[in-house]
Order: sequence, then C-alpha cells, then structure tokens
Amino acid sequence: MAFFHHFLLLLVICSFTVESAELWTQSCNDNSITNSTQISSNIDALLVQLVSGTIKNGYITTSYGKSNYKVYGLSQCRADVSRTTCSTCILDAAKQIRQLCPNQAGASIWYDDCFLRYDTRKFAGQVDTTVGIYFYNVENVTDPDSFNKQLETLTGQISSEAVKPGNRGFGRGKIGWSKSEDIYGLVQCTRDLSQASCTQCLDTAVGNLRNFCEDKKGCRVLYNSCILRYELYSFF
Repeated sequence: MAFFHHFLLLLVICSFTVESAELWTQSCNDNSITNSTQISSNIDALLVQLVSGTIKNGYITTSYGKSNYKVYGLSQCRADVSRTTCSTCILDAAKQIRQLCPNQAGASIWYDDCFLRYDTRKFAGQVDTTVGIYFYNVENVTDPDSFNKQLETLTGQISSEAVKPGNRGFGRGKIGWSKSEDIYGLVQCTRDLSQASCTQCLDTAVGNLRNFCEDKKGCRVLYNSCILRYELYSFF
C-alpha cells in the first residue's frame, strides 16, 4: 500500500499588495539527484519543453528521457493573463526552480501568474494535495459571521464555474459583504485533471479555509493540483 506523507507550511504575511507577477513559493522533494547527472540533464531538457509548450498554449504536460531516468512535467499560466505575461512568468519559473531546488528530482514552483512542476514519477491526471501551502493575512475581519457566509457563497460559485466545460479549471468572481467592501476570489486547477478531480481538489482547498485562514482578510491555498485565493481588494 502506498504511503503518502502530507506536510503543511504556514506562511504568515501582513498584507498582499503587489499585483504584478511574483514568486509565491516553491517545494523541493527529498529525492536527491546529486549522483545522477542523467536525470539532471533530463530535467533541463524537460524545462525547455515546458517553457515552449506553455508559451504556445498556456499549458502543457510532457515527459523527457527513458527508463529510470525519465522525468515528467506540467506547467501552466493563469487563464486570465496575457500571452506576454505568461511568457515572462514561465521563463522565470523554469530558471528559478533549478536554482531553488538544484539537487531534487521533483519540485514545484508557484507564481502569481503561473505554475510549474516536475518529478520522476508520473503524476498527470492525479489529484495531489499532499503538499499544502497556506499564506494568510494576519488581520481579521470585523464581522466574521457575515464575512464567512459570503466567502462560502463566493468559493462555491467560483468552484462551480471552474469545473464547467470550456473554463479550463478556472473560476473567479467577487461578492459584497459590507456596504463598502467586496470579497474577490479566484480558483484554478491544473488542466490535466478531470472535472471530478478538479472538484475534489477545490473542495479540499475550500474545506481547509476554516482550518488555517478563518476570519482572515486574505488567504492563498496552494496545492500541486489547484490553487485558491481570496482578498478584500481586486487582484485580477
């Protein structure tokens, strides 16, 4: 029976104000490739394919190499960004992931505008929430009951939008919760997932909001298979 190790990283920040593309975080696995120059070379070749395919189509899942040295990759841009923004983001992601995870056989990197992942195991089409990364605003809302009710409505709406055919796992929107403030939300699944798998990932993300981001003015939930973000200001 396969055993999956789930770990959680909590990153606390006071506010999110940068709206341009930015590096959020990365995750490097424990599988070292220090003694495997072939895998390292294959990762470099894979990254070239990922960059090219993402710039062309906004998304790609591919592989490179043979036998025990084969590596698998996936990359995509946020569905609402321009091709120029996508190109800039994915080029930076491919460069930074090798600098931040130089000796690991598997790694993921999240940006505001794109996501990139590779591994020596095949993962396409499989829901992966084993690594959960949460950023949250340290400030609490003043009316949590009203806020949480509206946030629940919003996350339900954008999650339903994401799994509709043709939306490529992407949903966004806003909802009012006070006379002067709206809640803005965005979700996105990786495009290799089926509708059911995307729903599963987003349900996990939404379900963990109360565990790690309850009453917070903003939060980002990052998994290898989907992301969720909400703020009290427009970020899309």
